[in-house]
Amino acid sequence: MKFLGGLGERLSAGLRRSREFLAGELKAVFESDRPIDESLYSELEETLIAADLGAALAADFVNRAREEVMFGTVTRADQLRPLFRRFLADALAVAARPLDLDHRPAVLLMLGVNGSGKTTTCAKLAAALKDEGKDVLLAAADTFRAAAIEQLQAWGERIGVEVVHQAAGSDPAAVVFDAVKAATARQVDALIVDTAGRLHTKTNLMQELTKLKRVIERQLPGAPHESLMILDATTGQNGFAQARMFHDAVGLTGVGLTKLDGTAKGGIVVRIVRELGLPVKLVGVGEKPGDLGPFQPERFVEALVPAE
Repeated sequence: MKFLGGLGERLSAGLRRSREFLAGELKAVFESDRPIDESLYSELEETLIAADLGAALAADFVNRAREEVMFGTVTRADQLRPLFRRFLADALAVAARPLDLDHRPAVLLMLGVNGSGKTTTCAKLAAALKDEGKDVLLAAADTFRAAAIEQLQAWGERIGVEVVHQAAGSDPAAVVFDAVKAATARQVDALIVDTAGRLHTKTNLMQELTKLKRVIERQLPGAPHESLMILDATTGQNGFAQARMFHDAVGLTGVGLTKLDGTAKGGIVVRIVRELGLPVKLVGVGEKPGDLGPFQPERFVEALVPAE
């Protein structure tokens, strides 16, 4: 299956900027003839923080490196590279959870600020699931922006997926109500709901999103089965703060990261998993429908920090 098969080489290509940034910064740190001293530890920690891995994780790895040196399992600086790769793989092991599609319909609530790639991700996911033979329905619940409705409708026509919508300015809860009713009646496999990313205040936005969630729950107990925060990876620290805010207000089941191909700080993935305790369920590395796939920790580590 195309979607479940992952991104493969596209992930490696998409993480090129992040890989080049880390490779350039770590090359001097991991030189085989460099003495392992306080200067190396300090430079290593600063590099990992600069890659958006977060201060806590950077400190943890430096402490791990100190322990390995103390016990004699690491005697040269270049041995820190495979140690770092194993450390990242261990940190990301809990992140590999598939989308919960074991319902009919499976309802996926897509959340995120405007400009994060949320609407495009909704369409890409719909296209990927349709390619697998699933019946999919899209809901344009970002009624506060006429452009968002039009964008999703255009995508729907392009990929051959129906979009439940109303006029701009309509009540988003009414759109969601109609969409869940239609998805249930038709017994589609998945309903993907695009939501608003900005209102007058953050409080208004969160209240609106929790309202949508309640409407779905009342119609279909146990739904939404996924509440995914779609994050633009290029926003780095700001994206992390957004994810925390949405998680506290709505209760996220996971994160979808877009535009990994546009940032040199792909380390934000590790920080989200570690500090928010959320799995990364989707990654996007391009504009085409095929540039979206499930997160695979081993491939991510290989693409971010190659063995050589």
